[in-house]
Amino acid sequence: MTSWECAIEGDGRTFDRVEDLIVHQATDHPRVECKVCGTVLPDGYFAIRHAFEEHSRAEYVRAYDATAREVRKRESVKETIESEADLRDVVDRLEGGSGAV
Repeated sequence: MTSWECAIEGDGRTFDRVEDLIVHQATDHPRVECKVCGTVLPDGYFAIRHAFEEHSRAEYVRAYDATAREVRKRESVKETIESEADLRDVVDRLEGGSGAV
């Protein structure tokens, strides 16, 4: 079984299900402000998803002073999570518990 580790601020907490990790990131960590557009959103997966669906790579690189390696790492995290997670379950849990994302 794959273990999913929260990498936010060196949290290191692990989860058996990726959905549990995403809910943890959205509810147990402070929200962050997108440096490109100012939108405030949950840290972790949702912040990565926002960055790469709402903005270009160039905007991300400029705003976050990111290297190509950092961009590829975050794109890989996004792709891996999206291939494994039941995002409908995550959204349902967040809307039922601590509000919409």
